[in-house]
Amino acid sequence: MGNYYPPAVHRKAEKMEQLLLRLETGEKLEQICAELELEITPERVKKLKAKYEAGGRERAALLDGRHGHHQHVNSMVRAYLYERKQEDKELTAGELAAEVEQKYQVKVSEGHINCILREVALTRSQGRPRKGTAKTEEEQREAPQANAGLFFPGGGEARVGSD
Repeated sequence: MGNYYPPAVHRKAEKMEQLLLRLETGEKLEQICAELELEITPERVKKLKAKYEAGGRERAALLDGRHGHHQHVNSMVRAYLYERKQEDKELTAGELAAEVEQKYQVKVSEGHINCILREVALTRSQGRPRKGTAKTEEEQREAPQANAGLFFPGGGEARVGSD
């Protein structure tokens, strides 16, 4: 079974194919981009054309495995995120996002950082930490009380049919 691509990804691949075919007829890149509502650089067009040609000029070659998400987080940024999180497990996604933006001039959302770290099990547990002091297992166990059976008279007596 092949990869599932949402309809938006198929629409984007269709637009890319239209762009490439129209460029072959001599139309201007700026005009095509305006009509198709695309923002494509000439460098990106070269890469798309090569990908399209290598894929046998099939639209399937233009399907985007990122499901439409921009590729900001390359392998270098990923490696940095993994390394920083392993160094300091208490770092939050917000702090990491700020570091990445300062170091690589790339803006990455906190949710995307958490998603990346979750893939390699480097995220903190979800939700907020519980308030109050954490009790040890011994503190959580309550000591038996002398009046524990008061509300259940005869609770300690053996009866017929009881275990």
